[in-house]
Amino acid sequence: MTDDRVDEESVEASERKWPVDLAGVTETIVTTLGPNGCWNVAALGVQAPEDGGPATATTWGRTRTWRNFRERGEGYVQFTRDPVDFAEAALSVREEDEPILDSADAWVRCDVEQVTEGEDDGTQWVEWALIPQESGIERRVVPTTDRGHAAVVEATVAASRLDVPAYDCETLLDRLRYFESVVETAGSEREREAFRRVRELTETEW
Repeated sequence: MTDDRVDEESVEASERKWPVDLAGVTETIVTTLGPNGCWNVAALGVQAPEDGGPATATTWGRTRTWRNFRERGEGYVQFTRDPVDFAEAALSVREEDEPILDSADAWVRCDVEQVTEGEDDGTQWVEWALIPQESGIERRVVPTTDRGHAAVVEATVAASRLDVPAYDCETLLDRLRYFESVVETAGSEREREAFRRVRELTETEW
């Protein structure tokens, strides 16, 4: 009986760990269940744990992710290399019938708990603790350094701030032009398609 209990506890403990090593801020996609029964897809920066605490993430404004975190208390954090999925998650309203995207290399279902909140230049923000409950690895990959992919991620950050008063629009547009040049010279066709989606989903022309 003792051996059986140890095995069960070991399995439970492994399921409650992050499926990847977190360091700094890791850009992920999170799906959260909305009131319509569909899973909202959004970008989410996950801050690595510090001093033995949980990983955290911050939502800005009264977004669907903020609402669903508050009302449901959970979400699926996903690690994907697909630049198009990331661009759409960051800049569009996308909903799915299932919580885990086909492009996810790994995922973790987290309970979320509000840590603190505040306001920055008129925008509400909430910091959430992310507490893993179960996780899965869909495919194992060899890490590569891809400038095109990194440029797409940075472009989505810049594009999402274009209408935020705290940021200078012209500075952001200069960044977008630079990231576009990186994708054109160093990106794959999938990354070029992702940047086309960034342009389509951004109201401001550059």
